[in-house]
Amino acid sequence: MAEQQRRAAATPKDIEEIDPQTDIRARIVGTAISLGEESLTLDDGTGSTEVFMREEELEDLEENSRIRVLGRILPTPDSFEVQAEVVHTLGDEEAELYDRVKKIVNTSE
Repeated sequence: MAEQQRRAAATPKDIEEIDPQTDIRARIVGTAISLGEESLTLDDGTGSTEVFMREEELEDLEENSRIRVLGRILPTPDSFEVQAEVVHTLGDEEAELYDRVKKIVNTSE
């Protein structure tokens, strides 16, 4: 039987913490501040980045919506971009719960 290669985990990251030289995949939560034909700009309060995704995924998104993206980090000459693998729009309750949990985790570190 062929050995299966495991994917790197999509670790939770703030945009400012992402190092395109060492990070392979990341899980980012932020606000879609602008939508294009093939990408959106995601801002999480620490920074912003361009997230590329399939056109049908973009059709379901709206500007100013909170989303969670799991994706590959792709280095660029100036910084990095993200190739989305999973995109999930957070409802108001999910976004509030996420913010509360993140605050608790950050104060306990």
